[in-house]
Amino acid sequence: MDETEPRGSGLRERKRQRMFQEISDVAVRLFLERGFDAVSVAEVAAAAGISKPTLFRYFPAKEDLVLHRIADHEAEAARVVAGEPDPVDALRRHFLAGLERRDPVTGLNDHPQVLAFHALLYGTPSLVARAYRHQERSEAALAEALGGDLDARLAAGQIIAVQRILALDNWRRIAAGEKVADIAPEAVRAAERAFGRLAGVSAEG
Repeated sequence: MDETEPRGSGLRERKRQRMFQEISDVAVRLFLERGFDAVSVAEVAAAAGISKPTLFRYFPAKEDLVLHRIADHEAEAARVVAGEPDPVDALRRHFLAGLERRDPVTGLNDHPQVLAFHALLYGTPSLVARAYRHQERSEAALAEALGGDLDARLAAGQIIAVQRILALDNWRRIAAGEKVADIAPEAVRAAERAFGRLAGVSAEG
């Protein structure tokens, strides 16, 4: 522990993060059972055993109860490129590794709970709109890691868009009934092509 960190602050933060997770899990369960719009914030708070004001201290908007599950990925691309001589290649390798381990973020995962969560996310307009804010923050973090200038912002926008489109295409195919084993080779080829184009654009710049 950092000697400058107040005693007990690490424990408090872990408790706080557990509370975030517990409230989000309760909310997502209710939303999956009954639909996002059919469940009120007051019902979520009651099910979590907390007051509505307490819930809003953790989650300012109802949509955040769902988006909490992907919030920790906001700075992922920025972390991946840190210190890398070839950022696009680092992100390509990271995405391919995600496909290999069936990371839900890549869309290549057919676990029933993952499919249900993605159906909830992509099937609820207010959640889709809120997810774009998550993507904007991902872009901003990546752009900063790439240098923060206009070229960095343009590159970050392209990279985040590629990752989103690849993941969405994988999820849609699985949701339509295709098997992960059948999709996986094509998903790898699609990712290689997409990141290859990004590398070409980056080289031209």
